[in-house]
Amino acid sequence: MRIGTKKDQPAKRPRGRPRAYEPDAALRQAANAFWKAGYAGTSLDDISAATGMNRPSLRAAFGDKHEIYVKALRDYWSRKFAAIQEAFGGDQALDETLMRVYNAALSIYFSGDEQVLGCFVVATAITETPGDAEIQDIVAEGLRKLDADFETRFKKALHKGELEPGADTKALAILATATMQTLAIRARSGAPRGELRKLAQKATNVMCSSSARKNMSKREA
Repeated sequence: MRIGTKKDQPAKRPRGRPRAYEPDAALRQAANAFWKAGYAGTSLDDISAATGMNRPSLRAAFGDKHEIYVKALRDYWSRKFAAIQEAFGGDQALDETLMRVYNAALSIYFSGDEQVLGCFVVATAITETPGDAEIQDIVAEGLRKLDADFETRFKKALHKGELEPGADTKALAILATATMQTLAIRARSGAPRGELRKLAQKATNVMCSSSARKNMSKREA
């Protein structure tokens, strides 16, 4: 009896099946499903259709519906803060910096292919926070970071003389964050992008107005 040689035997297949999906892309497709219909209005079947993955594959990759949503929420905050940090970079004047940040936010709010989605946090997470401690913590953590980033920039402006002495940088930071949330809500409700840019500019003018800036203008004149 002839024993097959190593050459005659079929090559061994590598263990495990290769992934038929890209994790980051699949997570963002799932996020888009939540973004359009909200957490409660999105089923696992909706997520499956959005990602092209069946339920067992979804569970193996991301967990249950709640786990998928939490991962999508954290990913959204991460991407948003990356865009905001880029906008904060450089040495532009305070008003220019704030508008760079708001334009970065508007680019996210108007990024939907079929409809204006607004902010993922405002559109999907806020309604879940009263009954979900984990989502509430993620939202609160993100808002605290947003306030802190704005406050850091206002403190820098105060040090450079762009704001009047004694300006309340913490209050200005909260106002700046509130402006961003207003833009998100109005974008979701159908306001045109150009109109929202004008709103952001008006809010920026208010936050940047100070006797220090007026005095600087007089000295330059």
